Amino acid sequence: MSSTVQKAGAEFLGTFWLVFAGCGSAVLATSAAPGDTGAQVAIGWLGVALAFGLAVTTGAYAFGHISGGHFNPAISLGLATAGRLPWRELPLYVVSQLVGAVAGAAALFAIASGRAGFDATGGFATNGYADRSPEGYGLAAALLIEVVLTAVFVLVVLGTTGPKGAVGFAPLAIGLTLVVIHLISIPVDNTSVNPARSIAPALFAGPAALGQVWLFIVGPLVGGVLAAFIHKGVLAHREERA
Repeated sequence: MSSTVQKAGAEFLGTFWLVFAGCGSAVLATSAAPGDTGAQVAIGWLGVALAFGLAVTTGAYAFGHISGGHFNPAISLGLATAGRLPWRELPLYVVSQLVGAVAGAAALFAIASGRAGFDATGGFATNGYADRSPEGYGLAAALLIEVVLTAVFVLVVLGTTGPKGAVGFAPLAIGLTLVVIHLISIPVDNTSVNPARSIAPALFAGPAALGQVWLFIVGPLVGGVLAAFIHKGVLAHREERA
């Protein structure tokens, strides 16, 4: 059985990797200039979606056997609500995730600052609505999509890691789900479904980003709890009978 320190370390490292890789792809690779041959080298929204999905997949395979591979306070809260994580361990998970996310964003900020003219207030892979939404979506749209997509995400986690799930393939299914989630919601609010992922880059992006980060805390947490209640009320009984 993993120790408390091992679980904290696994959640720190996994969340560090998720933020560094996912947000890093958005900050460093979506605005790349054309190459010498004239070919576009920027990865675009599809590339960012794949980066986030691959980061959570690789992190889950690397660290999931130690801590469960949450890397997301909304997932930890959802699992605790569903009875899969002891409530006494929830603070450890959330604090480790937040510290890991901030460390990942700090490393990314240090690298991005090496480019002349870099300005984190211009975005820095932060989430936002209204004038900070990639396509101008408002508060209500951003809140709704965060609740819905986080609920779907946590339902996938609960289903694939449950007693009847194909546990060995769980990281792959979870990662692919995160790819789809990003493909849906990047245009709306730059995709959160993870409070730690939202808080960390906002700390480096200034007051405007911090002023909207509350939505990307509330929405995912509500979605995580909603998923737990759906799972416990509808799906868990079927798992027990199967």
